[in-house]
Amino acid sequence: MALSRRMAASALLLLVLLVATEMGTTTTKVAEARDCLSQSFKFKGACLSSSNCAAVCRTEKFPDGECHRQHLERKCFCKRPC
Repeated sequence: MALSRRMAASALLLLVLLVATEMGTTTTKVAEARDCLSQSFKFKGACLSSSNCAAVCRTEKFPDGECHRQHLERKCFCKRPC
């Protein structure tokens, strides 16, 4: 009788620990916005600095821009949320 009580108490303790650890590991998924890219019309030459590219893109009504390699050339692409 004493052995079954110990087993029941141990099982209950194990169950409580399992439930407590499952409650602590809740993960939430955050949706990330995708960025749409469009090649800059005003940027001239090879894109070597993303900050220069971003400045030109702002004149084209885009919030940001960055350099990307397309084939062998580096070009300025303007970026906005889709």
